[in-house]
Amino acid sequence: MDNSADIYDANLCRHLKKAATVQPFDLAVAVQKYIKGSYQYQELNFAELETKSNKIAYALTEYGIKAGMKSVLMVTPSIEFFTLTFALFKAGIIPIIVDPGMGLKNLKQCFAEAQPDAFIGITKAHAARRLLGWGKKSIKLYVNVDSPIEAPSFRTAKSLLTGAVNLSSLLECYSPFEDTKPEFPINWLRADDMCSILFTSGSTGTPKGVVYSHRMFEAQIDALKNDYKIESGERDLATFPLFSLFGPALGMASIVPDMDASKPITANPTHLFAAINQYQCSNVFANPALMDKLGQAGEARQQKLPSVKRVISAGAPVSIEVIKRFSQMLNTEARVINSYGATESLPVSMFASDELIMTSSLTDSGAGICVGRPVSGVTVSIISITEDNIKTWSDGLALPANQIGEIVVSGQMVNQSYYRRENATLHSKVFDPTTKAMRHRMGDLGYFDDDGKLWMCGRKAHRVDSVIKRYYSIPCERIFNTHPSVRRSALVSVKINNTITPLVCIELEQSLACSHASVLYSELITLAEKFETTSGITDFLIHPDFPMDVRHNAKIFREKLSVWAQKKIG
Repeated sequence: MDNSADIYDANLCRHLKKAATVQPFDLAVAVQKYIKGSYQYQELNFAELETKSNKIAYALTEYGIKAGMKSVLMVTPSIEFFTLTFALFKAGIIPIIVDPGMGLKNLKQCFAEAQPDAFIGITKAHAARRLLGWGKKSIKLYVNVDSPIEAPSFRTAKSLLTGAVNLSSLLECYSPFEDTKPEFPINWLRADDMCSILFTSGSTGTPKGVVYSHRMFEAQIDALKNDYKIESGERDLATFPLFSLFGPALGMASIVPDMDASKPITANPTHLFAAINQYQCSNVFANPALMDKLGQAGEARQQKLPSVKRVISAGAPVSIEVIKRFSQMLNTEARVINSYGATESLPVSMFASDELIMTSSLTDSGAGICVGRPVSGVTVSIISITEDNIKTWSDGLALPANQIGEIVVSGQMVNQSYYRRENATLHSKVFDPTTKAMRHRMGDLGYFDDDGKLWMCGRKAHRVDSVIKRYYSIPCERIFNTHPSVRRSALVSVKINNTITPLVCIELEQSLACSHASVLYSELITLAEKFETTSGITDFLIHPDFPMDVRHNAKIFREKLSVWAQKKIG
């Protein structure tokens, strides 16, 4: 940490303000809608985004949502999502951003923990809020994000349904004063002040509120500029709402395709290809499952994406096969970049596809997945596996190369605490007396090789400590995934004769039946004995359809599989 604790000069909106001055008429946001067989696009340039977010900031503050208050923001990727988010940042209002795909029960818990003062959302979100009682103990101000072109009677009905004032009505109420008001004054914060709460998806555990500061956002912007080489004037196909916000901050246009951002796997590839071609996107952000879907569609129709020079994948490890298939659509100089990180620290490391492909044989032999080298400004260490809290960091905790342990990261983009989750903070954060900042325990296991590259071996919670040896999820599973009948596998822990035993659940390739399970199991046992990583694994079960996380469709709910497997074996 630096000595700027009492300097109020931080706000992400400074980048938008700069872009609105330097490149006012350049495209900032475009939102695609597929209506009656044709594509329609709503657009804003940087000057318009700056002006509209100023107006909304005035309207919200005059309505009573003031600096320092917390507001839920549940708006689908749209023009309003961008204008509202930047308005909240400008006004110093703390947006609470959740993933709708986490489930209704988790959403209610998140709002209860965050204790928001306001709720800004679309009509559907407000209806759910009223029906399920989200945040009813703390929320006092409600804003419904409606369309200003709707008939007054329809807008009135929406207001009655949601119990909220319509955003269009707020803007109309304060519009007579627009000409007399100066540009909205940015609410400057200290670099480490809380400026947003982002809840983790819950795909690897209970959702937790990650406290974001402007220092974190600034560090992420620096990484995108310096490590990913994103430049002003580029255009990005934005399939993930949070990443799309970095577009305007980078002077890059965010092109939002017509898709359900909470369920990317359901996206229509035709819509995404059309958006890329319409705006000649140079950057594409897609998780591995979406990359796979686009790659398969591209291969089937011989699709080419000549404008794309960079594809960024995050959320889960992307396979070599998916990269190779997707790359068929790209020019030879285009890069596919696999990013490793988490909501608490993103990015941590990155690895380009050409290098990743060279590690595939090691991955298939149980070495884990190589996630590259740390990005600029991030320090990564490996510590011994323990469930104990670690209060204070010392360099003696770090393990040497080629020893598997828990991944610990430090740097400007590492968050310092969870919101109102003291136990989670104590378990995941380690105070570094040298930097006076927290290091973050990723909850992932991995190691450094002799060349300084980081390898990932799966979640700490997913290891299996048997009486014989310790097994790691990703190294084991990647070996079994090489069998031609296996679509994917999952290492779980079960008890057999009261002894913790590794068992591997198998999901078959879709074209195969499980009529010869005993033959498959025998072949998998033989395969397991070829590698030290998997030797000793003799128990397998075929599962018809793995439970997966909604957003990434790549994170397997091993906890559910473990319960299922235990019941199956009695």
